[in-house]
Amino acid sequence: MDPAAASKAPALDPIQLVLGASGVVLVVLSLLAVASVLVWLIWFLKTAQLGRLRSAERNFELEAETAERAKDLIAMAFKHKDAPGARVVVELSKRHHQRGLSSELLSAVAKRALATEQQRVTSLMPTLSSIAAASPFVGLFGTVWGIMQAFLRIGVEKSASLPVVAPAIGEALIATAVGLVAAIPATIAYNYVDKRIADLLEEVTSSSEAWVEVLVADPADGGQALHAQAAYGHQRR
Repeated sequence: MDPAAASKAPALDPIQLVLGASGVVLVVLSLLAVASVLVWLIWFLKTAQLGRLRSAERNFELEAETAERAKDLIAMAFKHKDAPGARVVVELSKRHHQRGLSSELLSAVAKRALATEQQRVTSLMPTLSSIAAASPFVGLFGTVWGIMQAFLRIGVEKSASLPVVAPAIGEALIATAVGLVAAIPATIAYNYVDKRIADLLEEVTSSSEAWVEVLVADPADGGQALHAQAAYGHQRR
């Protein structure tokens, strides 16, 4: 190959390929661009949320370790209501005044509260998963459409020369590339965030067993939870 000719070969410019797209391929690229922005936005929001929840949970559990009485544990839960574990204890406290309270009943309440916390902390995760799964196929659709356009141009121009098919093929291939640009970070973000969510929920689940035992071992009077909440409100004032 002539070195002079090689030096004059046009450089790959993805931005120009995107800006030069038209029709269905342009719509596909626009959708993938929005999906890519959503991936980074969701990743940032979930990372910030989990960092805040882990910090609140750590502070609550450090104080909860010193609680020997049910009323102390409940008071700490109202003090740290931003922590997932504290919200579980608050739900447990609503049943704590019942007569003949059993660990089985409180465990069932704890499981229901944990399910609520799981729903809260996994918000936006289905969107991230959907982007990771669907983006390559959306990009592939744009690729197929672009190749179809290339064949149509061949039929119209009666020629398969590079100037005839290159624009359509360029649009087709850039659609696949942008699909991967959206899907790869989405997959990484989903796995990263999902692991942190699983770790947080596992910690709360393990601790909830100890909280149930504390509440069962120390039966309360009917208004203990309300007294704890009132005491916490008085301290804040």
